[in-house]
Amino acid sequence: MDGPLLLALDGNSLLHRAYHAHEESDQRTPDGRPCWAINGVWSQLLAAVNRVDPAAVLVAFDDPAVNERREVHPTYKAHRAVKHDNLIHQLAAAPEHIARTGLCVVTSPGAEADDVLASAATQAERTGWRCVVATSDRDAFALISASTSVLRIINGGVTNSPLLTPGRLRILTGIDPEQYCEYAALRGDSSDNLPGVPGIGPKTAVRLLNVYPTVAAALAADPSALAAAIGASAAAKLATSVARTTFATNRELMTMRTDVPLPNLADMRIPVPGDDLLVELEEWCLAGVRDQARWLLTDPATYRTMPRTLVAAAAGFEQTTLW
Repeated sequence: MDGPLLLALDGNSLLHRAYHAHEESDQRTPDGRPCWAINGVWSQLLAAVNRVDPAAVLVAFDDPAVNERREVHPTYKAHRAVKHDNLIHQLAAAPEHIARTGLCVVTSPGAEADDVLASAATQAERTGWRCVVATSDRDAFALISASTSVLRIINGGVTNSPLLTPGRLRILTGIDPEQYCEYAALRGDSSDNLPGVPGIGPKTAVRLLNVYPTVAAALAADPSALAAAIGASAAAKLATSVARTTFATNRELMTMRTDVPLPNLADMRIPVPGDDLLVELEEWCLAGVRDQARWLLTDPATYRTMPRTLVAAAAGFEQTTLW
């Protein structure tokens, strides 16, 4: 597919990875603020820009105050450990800091970064753009389509991370992108405190979805045919009320919203103003990414002549916060 490319990054995912990967550095600003995770986000962001050469960039973050899914299902992510103050500080500071550089940063009330990413991919496809979603979260595999790829961030950095298309996802998982949410709901997700359907492991889930397009279709099928596809024991367990309830709950929680209000894609375009970008990097002592940012996000001519002034602005867009 032709058309300009939007790079949509999962800010929470990238920041968490960078926090744990570089915690031993204890990098701080002169006034004592921890900044190693923010530095890591910039390194990954700039490497992703370099790799996919986007026309526009969006960075998505969770709403830190309210999670709609947890309000409906209190056990969702309830097992996660309390965040360290250093992580909390950088999660709180990152959205406004990144937005002050001129990049588009979006949070939406009650929503997670996944919802923003799904909405961005939907908007890109609707307007004739392509989209690359950069994240370490497997849930984004459900967004893969003819126009949307997922840059799955793994150990080794952006350069060594796979760029997943529909064909590559099938090679990796054995299923198609439109089936991924069904697969994940069967498998469960321990990181989100979502148990899998009893008796249906990942391999059985793949076998089922290679015979039936959805779990609903499998449950509506002839019982003997389902038993032949996944085994009599697994078929019997899938038919129980516990299995149906578990699957339905997981499917609901794993389904990403595509209706988060977003600015126009034209408002996400890069390059960004050189003065805003470099003043912010200097304030946060991010000299290590300065040269990358110079060439990837700014006009070199602007870089040579820019004033050293900070332009900080916060803007709102409908129900969505654009820092």
